Amino acid sequence: MDYDFAAWASLCLRWLHVIAGVAWIGASFYFVWLDNNLRDPVPAKAGVKGELWAVHGGGFYHSQKYMTAPPHMPDHLHWFKWEAYTTWLSGFALLIVLYYVGAPVYLIDTAKHAFNPGAAIATGLAFIFGGLLVYEALCRSPLGNRPRLFGIAWFLSLTAATWALTQIFTDRGAFIHVGAIIGTCMVGNVFLIIIPNQRRIVADMLAGRPVDPRLGAMGKQRSVHNTHMTLPVIFIMISNHYPAVTGHPLAWLLLALISAGGVSIRYFFILKHSGQIRHEYLFYGAMLIFAVSVIASGKPKAEAAAMSPVPFATAEAIVQKHCTTCHAATPTHKGFPAPPSGAVFDTPEHIRTYASKIHERAVATNSMPLGNETGMTDVERAQLGAWIKQGAKIQ
Repeated sequence: MDYDFAAWASLCLRWLHVIAGVAWIGASFYFVWLDNNLRDPVPAKAGVKGELWAVHGGGFYHSQKYMTAPPHMPDHLHWFKWEAYTTWLSGFALLIVLYYVGAPVYLIDTAKHAFNPGAAIATGLAFIFGGLLVYEALCRSPLGNRPRLFGIAWFLSLTAATWALTQIFTDRGAFIHVGAIIGTCMVGNVFLIIIPNQRRIVADMLAGRPVDPRLGAMGKQRSVHNTHMTLPVIFIMISNHYPAVTGHPLAWLLLALISAGGVSIRYFFILKHSGQIRHEYLFYGAMLIFAVSVIASGKPKAEAAAMSPVPFATAEAIVQKHCTTCHAATPTHKGFPAPPSGAVFDTPEHIRTYASKIHERAVATNSMPLGNETGMTDVERAQLGAWIKQGAKIQ
């Protein structure tokens, strides 16, 4: 039996990561919505900051929020933590299986920096956990009490990290490490602040000690941070499907604009939950994302539009040299037991069928070959692009 452990491990980890992520994000979004829809209880109840009546699934629900702790500890208390922990653990395991075990293919681009696998992995980990240290330092600094200034400082820090990563790693490797920085900070909020503070609140209550309201306020602050960081990290998870963004020379700027647009749109809904309709935030988000489409649609590098007619034989030779180690019925590349996305370039008809995808990933951007492992030159890309522009003729 030919059992490909790496491929199945990747599938299972990715599926677990998606399932856990949906659970975590769903819970996060729900509680932000719930918190912004609480109303003063009628009649007033001691210790209750707000309550909400809702109907769903054929039944009525009555939620109450205690800012510190209820008068009596309930027998059953659910802790929202494993959704976050499972998301991070599965994501980090997937990072190891895909980008660290497969570092020569997915992480290292020798045209940018000639890392050996160990050095590339160490650099990636330094960015991830260094990012967490920067985030915690900002949170614990005076900026932590000034939400707007904190947001600007953290956004600029992430943008700087994105720029640096795009200078040393493959396009996909750079983006996924930015996502790992954000995801690590988000789970750090749960592991380092939210859950410990909630444990102290419960312990103080059971011991009959006064409960410090700052503990709950700090947890709320980190929860708000998490809900703003959610949409950027979701985009990063799917970004490898959009080489026009990841493979653009200004990929770091495009990701910054997309992230800012996502945060703006998320902020519109947060305000809407509390009864404030601020359509300008939807407009800002839409304009930022539109700006990305305009920048990405510009030619990132000169193509030989006026090049003399390129014969199919030339284009085929380029494809055979740089693409068919992976995109063949039986790939010879050790990292791919099957052709990625099922795309096979074994015959002239196959090459013509996938011409637009080849242009998108190997001509308009440098996304393929991965890490430019085969050393595809700008001249070859221009020739391939000219053949496609001239009609992708195989006769």
